[in-house]
Amino acid sequence: MSEIPEKQIKRLRSLLSEAETNLSAAKELLISILGDGETISAPRETIVSSPEGKVIEGIFDGQIMIGPDGKNYPVPANYASKSKLVEGDIMKLTITEEGKFLYKQIGPVERKSVIGTLSHHDDKYFVEVGGKEYQILYASVTYFHLKEGSQVSIIIPANNDEATWAAVEAAL
Repeated sequence: MSEIPEKQIKRLRSLLSEAETNLSAAKELLISILGDGETISAPRETIVSSPEGKVIEGIFDGQIMIGPDGKNYPVPANYASKSKLVEGDIMKLTITEEGKFLYKQIGPVERKSVIGTLSHHDDKYFVEVGGKEYQILYASVTYFHLKEGSQVSIIIPANNDEATWAAVEAAL
């Protein structure tokens, strides 16, 4: 049996991480549509046409917006970082007739701030808080001039223990 190249192992880990992120976002979207499991409410129309263009509501998963149709919509990392978007935030995307993507946060989840230490492995950046790692956007690392080992204040969803992403609030 031949040895598996390290490049393939890294790619597999990346795919697994993406799958976990997508699964978490799908769970959040389902909860936002159906409620806490005890009550079921009809979902409102989340893809509509307007004079400004096509409007889509979705959920931010830490790096992208997932629409009600399951499609992924790229959220610019600089916007997500500077706006301090948190995993689970409800967003509105307007796609103009010219093809511009205009994002707006319309339903922030309840948040809490915690302090942790920046680490870097598997070509990703994380902030470790009490034994749990939260991935952060590279745009946040560059924006706040963070270095491995830096103390960082991050924002995480207050009511989602399964969250894997955080927004950087400040370097300490």
